[in-house]
Amino acid sequence: MIGLPEATIDRPAAITGTNQAAAGPIRSENSGRSGLVDSFAKDRLPPGDQWPEIDLSHPAYRYPDRLNCVFDFLDKWILNGRGEHSALVTPAGSWTYRRLFETVNRIGRVLVEDLGLVPGNRVLLRAANTPMMVAAYLAVIKAGGIAVGTMPLLRASELRKILAKAEISHALCDLRLRDELESARAAVPCLRHLVFWQSAEADGLEARMAAKPASFEPFDSAADDICLIAFTSGTTGEPKGTIHFHRDLLVICDGFSRQLLRPCADDLFCGSPPLAFTFGLGGLALFPLREGASSLLLEQAAPPQLAEAIATFRPTICFTAPTAWRALAALADQHDLSSLRKGVSAGEHLPKATWRLVNDKLGLELIDGIGATELLHIFIAAAGPDIRPGATGRPVPGYQARIVDERGDEVAPGTVGRLAVKGPTGCRYLADDRQRDYVRGGWNLTGDSFRMDQDGYFWFHARADDMIISSGYNIAGPEVESALLGHPAVAECAVVGKPDEERGHIVMAFVVPKPGVAADDALVQALQAHVKQTIAPYKYPRRIEFRERLPKTATGKLQRFKLRQEAAAAGPT
Repeated sequence: MIGLPEATIDRPAAITGTNQAAAGPIRSENSGRSGLVDSFAKDRLPPGDQWPEIDLSHPAYRYPDRLNCVFDFLDKWILNGRGEHSALVTPAGSWTYRRLFETVNRIGRVLVEDLGLVPGNRVLLRAANTPMMVAAYLAVIKAGGIAVGTMPLLRASELRKILAKAEISHALCDLRLRDELESARAAVPCLRHLVFWQSAEADGLEARMAAKPASFEPFDSAADDICLIAFTSGTTGEPKGTIHFHRDLLVICDGFSRQLLRPCADDLFCGSPPLAFTFGLGGLALFPLREGASSLLLEQAAPPQLAEAIATFRPTICFTAPTAWRALAALADQHDLSSLRKGVSAGEHLPKATWRLVNDKLGLELIDGIGATELLHIFIAAAGPDIRPGATGRPVPGYQARIVDERGDEVAPGTVGRLAVKGPTGCRYLADDRQRDYVRGGWNLTGDSFRMDQDGYFWFHARADDMIISSGYNIAGPEVESALLGHPAVAECAVVGKPDEERGHIVMAFVVPKPGVAADDALVQALQAHVKQTIAPYKYPRRIEFRERLPKTATGKLQRFKLRQEAAAAGPT
């Protein structure tokens, strides 16, 4: 069966059906017969009138009413004779598609036969970017469970909130991360089954798997059965869980990946985002598996480790954040990064200066993209000849986007306003009143300020909380950052508003100078003069503070809120 086109691969009869997309846009709770026995998550979907409009009318998103998405990511490649092709690569060795398939099946049997998993149970997953983390995701979903990924850096207090919010009953965890999860478990009685891998114990996951056969049929799921609850990163207070369906995991592959990134089966993906975040889950697991390609998984993927791995393993596609792309460009003289043929930047705005730097140093035309955990992955981007450096791009096929004012009315091209999006995926928070703020009139409001030009390209202006109002002027922090990054002395920077008695706020910049550059008053004056010459002079940073490093999330996003808190705590100038 080697080389058979995808169209010849039939799903099992239990997971085929008529085409959901025929009805076009939908706003309903569940359009087919749900297979979930545990209805907890389904019962906590938002009310129907708070849903975004879901539009599946584009030909790329025509799926049967019944499907288990893991069949499309894994089982079909075994049927297609691709079992011996590399699926997952690590510094310790590689997994073929057959090994991944058999591991997933054995974990699925452990979940159902040993741990009593019923469809709809939530399963917390906790590990770094490893093959077992990928296998655990797929096994939970194949068995009809709902996967809830968490990253290694989370502490017990954060895990407790997630466990309680989603009433998680099962957990699969890397033994090296045991302590925080055990501590969290003590306060959350709903977590009844906890199994560790990399364990030598008789009740460890490997020992349980060894007693199981390597066969396991995909659970008979509806295309719009819930299979994933992804918690947003960087939020404060109660975490927000975003609900996604089996078909949603295929949508992001058949949308952004197939239509803009356009990978092939010979590609080797790599990158820095954790699999626990949807940016990483898509870019490092789902996208390559959808194409029968391979993924390089690194437990530590800061720019130095990522650059070394690229030079060693020669991946072709890389996903990371703008700050990491700048760092990789700076490492290009030390490591051979020439194997990369495509790069994706997301997580925060990609400044034009960073795009130019990466293009100059690595020869890549970076694909910028904006996505959201609420919509699962990237929904605006541009690739190849459609790229306009500095612009985010245009809507991914099947999505619509527009700029609206505070009342929700569409504004004219060139006007800065709020970004509103809708398409084949959309926000569905788990039992959260914040749904009303995110979805209005069927549109998802991402919290970003953009403008759209006459050609339909979207240009980032600021996150809502990155806007600085100084003496009545609206100043977008990222615009000032882009200007600063154009100075040859600046390695990284972050711009926030600092309270000021006279102006309300002033623009304050935290700057990491390049190695060997003196961080002194002369540099302050040079940077201020540079900004005044690059953008409107009133936007220049009246205060500049030098740092050795800036606070970031595990995905490489700048944590501007920490710098805002620091600037506010210092009191008004």
